[in-house]
Amino acid sequence: MLEAHSATQSSAFQAPRWLPIAVVLGLAVLMLSIASYRATGVAIREPDAAAAVIRELRFEDRADGSVVVIDHRTNQKVGAIAGEAGFARGTLRGFARERRLRGVSAEHPLELVGRVDGRLTLSDPQTGRVVDLESFGTTNSGVFARLLAADGRQ
Repeated sequence: MLEAHSATQSSAFQAPRWLPIAVVLGLAVLMLSIASYRATGVAIREPDAAAAVIRELRFEDRADGSVVVIDHRTNQKVGAIAGEAGFARGTLRGFARERRLRGVSAEHPLELVGRVDGRLTLSDPQTGRVVDLESFGTTNSGVFARLLAADGRQ
């Protein structure tokens, strides 16, 4: 009786032999799909809300290591990025790199956009690059939010 019970217990569940192969193939197809989707350059973003305010800004490096921010329309200084400011500098370096790769002049402004839903984006109409600044937290996006609100009087 004991032998019959053991035989029944060991054969209670046996996965089909093809199941591990199907799982591996399914994961491979999923990974290839994601890779091909990303390789096409299609942005994975939600649609942007309407713009509440758009400010065209130029960012100019200075000899002291700071970056002066100039309103493109008025040609007035609206701020500066000095010190560490790692997020702002890193974001601007990304835009500058993209422009260098495409041969776009730094004379063209970037667009800082405040949206009706409170989001903030920085975009380059020349290259199509867009960064959703609020994705990096309020401290980081606050550097750019101050530039959007600056009136140019220094």
